[in-house]
This record gives sequence, C-alpha cells and structure tokens, in this order.
Amino acid sequence: MNTTTIEYTHQNATLEAFLACDSVKGKRPTILIFHAWRGRDEFVIEKAQWLASLGYTGVALDMYGKGVLGSSVEENGKLMEPFVKDRKFLLSRMEAGRLAIEKHPSVDATQMGAIGFCFGGLCALDFARSGADLKGVVSFHGLLNPPGYPCQPKGKILVLHGYEDPMVPPEQLAAFQEEMTESGADWQVHAYGKTLHAFTNPAANDPSLGTIYNPTAEKRALQSMENFFKELFYQA
Repeated sequence: MNTTTIEYTHQNATLEAFLACDSVKGKRPTILIFHAWRGRDEFVIEKAQWLASLGYTGVALDMYGKGVLGSSVEENGKLMEPFVKDRKFLLSRMEAGRLAIEKHPSVDATQMGAIGFCFGGLCALDFARSGADLKGVVSFHGLLNPPGYPCQPKGKILVLHGYEDPMVPPEQLAAFQEEMTESGADWQVHAYGKTLHAFTNPAANDPSLGTIYNPTAEKRALQSMENFFKELFYQA
C-alpha cells in the first residue's frame, strides 16, 4: 500500500490530507473521507487505508488544520462550531480539499464518492446537497439538519443511522427523508435499532452524550457502505 500526505491551504489555514492507495499504478475510484468533530485523526486514516485495500483511493481530508485535534468535548465543540454555523464556509473548505487532491496520479476526479462520520457525515451530505460532482455519499451517524441552501444532489445518498441517536431524533430523520424526496435524490436510510450516536467508533463510551460503540451496527454499516460503492463503481 502507498500512503502520502498532501498539504494545502484555505483562507489562511494550512491543512493536510492523508491519501492511501494500493500499489497498482493508475487512477481508480476515489473516496473522500470527512472526520468527526475531533479532527483528522487515526480513525479516518485507518478508514482511508481500508478503502485502499478494497481497490479505491481513500483520502482523509482535513477540516480544521494540520495537526489540529481536540482533546475534550469542549474543544471538539469549539473546533466544529464555525463550520456548523456557516455551512457555506464548510462547503468552501471541502471544495479546497477536493481541488488539492484531484491531480494525484491515483485519483480519478470523474469517479468520486465521499463518506463521513458524525460531523463528517454532515460534511458528506452537504457536499452532495451542493451539487458537487460525486457519484455517491455515505453518512455514518451524521447530523442531518439542512444547510440553508438548495438541495440538488447529483449522486446517490446512503445514511447509516442509529435510531436511538439523541443528536438526531426521529423527527429530524423524517424531515431529512422528506428533503431528499423533494430534491429528487436517489436515497436510502438504514436505521439500526438499539443504536446511539458514534456507533462505529470503539472509543465512543460516553452514555451522558449518547455516544456508544456498537460492533454489530458497525459491521452492518461498513458492509452497507462497501455494497453501495461496489454498485456505483464496479457494477455500473
């Protein structure tokens, strides 16, 4: 496996993407990965490497800045807050990341998807909503509230959701499904019972926040994602 980091800038911030691909030369379908509220940590780096093992180029983009990682709930919230408050700023940072990695020799800019976890799920969904040229996006226990600009996705959308997630109550899930239907999107929602927020993260262990790791839901969700991208990129 080949791995590298790609440094780029956006509005005076220096950022660093992590890219992983197999040793076969040439372009391949590329999956952008958006991190949770802590920052671009080992969790998303591991996901980039896993996607590379499946034959994709996996790219963990950086929303906060090179080396910037929160170390507490309070710090994580402060890091995420500017992006949640200004969704056009969020979108512009995602676009900067995509532009920075498009010319890498393993990246097929015409065959791209995106995934995200928690805050990153919101990122992936917003990127799709914006009309970005993505074949499909997957949100893992992502935030679902709309960004305030028109929803016009070009690609398919898969949401993997813990039904008992206290951060995304059933009424918000219903509103999201209505939003997707009105937009004309090809969408799916898989809701897992007895499952809370951050269910794919083994470090999630805070019942007071409603973040609990669920290995069964994690396994089901990752398999659903794998099937989704296989359909998009290898069974078209």
